[in-house]
Amino acid sequence: MLRAHTVEDVRRAEAAVMARLPEGALMQRAAAGLAAALVELLDGAYGRRVLLLVGPGDNGGDALWAGARLAARGARVEALLLADRVHADGLAALTAAGGLAARDLADLHPAPDVLVDGIVGIGGRPGLRPEAVAALEAHDGVPVVAVDVPSGTDVDTGRVDGPHVVADLTVTFGTHKVAHLVDPASAATGALHLVDLGLDEELGEPAVEALQPADVAALLPRPGELAQKYTRGVVGVRAGSGTYPGAALLAVSGANSGLVGMVRYVGPEEIAETVRTAHPEVVGAGRVQAWVVGPGGGDDAGRMLSEARADGVPLVVDADALRHVDESLPGCVLTPHAGELAAMLDVERSEVEAAPLEHARAAARRWGCVVLLKGRHTLVADPAGRVRATTTGVPWLATAGAGDVLSGLVGALLAAGLEAYDAASVASWVHGAAATEAAAGGPLTASRVAAQIPQSVRETLAGLG
Repeated sequence: MLRAHTVEDVRRAEAAVMARLPEGALMQRAAAGLAAALVELLDGAYGRRVLLLVGPGDNGGDALWAGARLAARGARVEALLLADRVHADGLAALTAAGGLAARDLADLHPAPDVLVDGIVGIGGRPGLRPEAVAALEAHDGVPVVAVDVPSGTDVDTGRVDGPHVVADLTVTFGTHKVAHLVDPASAATGALHLVDLGLDEELGEPAVEALQPADVAALLPRPGELAQKYTRGVVGVRAGSGTYPGAALLAVSGANSGLVGMVRYVGPEEIAETVRTAHPEVVGAGRVQAWVVGPGGGDDAGRMLSEARADGVPLVVDADALRHVDESLPGCVLTPHAGELAAMLDVERSEVEAAPLEHARAAARRWGCVVLLKGRHTLVADPAGRVRATTTGVPWLATAGAGDVLSGLVGALLAAGLEAYDAASVASWVHGAAATEAAAGGPLTASRVAAQIPQSVRETLAGLG
């Protein structure tokens, strides 16, 4: 499991570790890891040109100490000092190793091979001062390596307010931070490299998690030796309308991916015929362990939701049915995109997109259920405040019907016996992995994502062995 912590968690853990170490040892570990990552990125140190953008905090100190290590290996390292006071020992080490420091960009050589963002530490506020913005603009197109987090982003919320660094690589220390996993800040992180500082024993519960393949494999349902179709779970789908008949087929395709023993479809007869033609194993009304409600439901979505709720089983509520959620739904999963969640919370869509973590948590508390907020990094939040971010998937997944497939897959995992939080986060991960494999670097349709799910599950389970 990839775990991300808050600034407070990190500082408390660092203080505990530093109490057992010689002064400055933790910064030296960080600097060594940063220098090693830069050498790997540059494919060497000798003759490389490195420009450090140095602010007043410890991230600036990390950059200076790393620069000193690179200068000692033959790199041309220069530091643009963006604050009246910077880390004194780090600056002395850089100049002693042959590096150059200046407060005016005109006093430094042009055309570095890489920029190192040590502008703002993890306690900084969103946004950047004009001199930092000017330095970044002057080197547009030069690869950027952020120290710990891209400067100008909010570490604990993932918010971005004003100018900020967009990194090609972020080298972080001790643990991942919330901003690395939560948009919009995570979109500025680039590739992510963690330097171990020995903080694990001092860190508490993470603020955000991200499932890894082994976690997914451990959670995926597998039939036992005595399994039969009913014990493996039965999922029902209430979806589709004359306006959106394809949504029902896609939701059924996500549900009918082999993870449950049976799929039932309840809807207009003309759509049911289409569903049975594509999936002859799908049957009609009967008892289920979970319902998927809403994809393409149109004006009938409210009725679909009422009928499904009468069975007293967990629900996946998607698309049109989300407009009819008016009370707590414990054990259920809501699957909105930003616009749908904005309507549910009576806020602007831009507010949800600016702070998806805050709004997903608020919705989970309000309705007493798991909320799967779809996006580049989909977030799954539960009423207790736990959050998982999905890091699988590709931009090609932003295609019509992909959410219908996802809702069906969540429903299948609910019916197979997973708790709502696990069902939503595992489904989101598998959905993203299937999309990545099906796209193979190119265009994608929702139908291809659904078709790829069994293979993605197979490969994930094989990795467990």
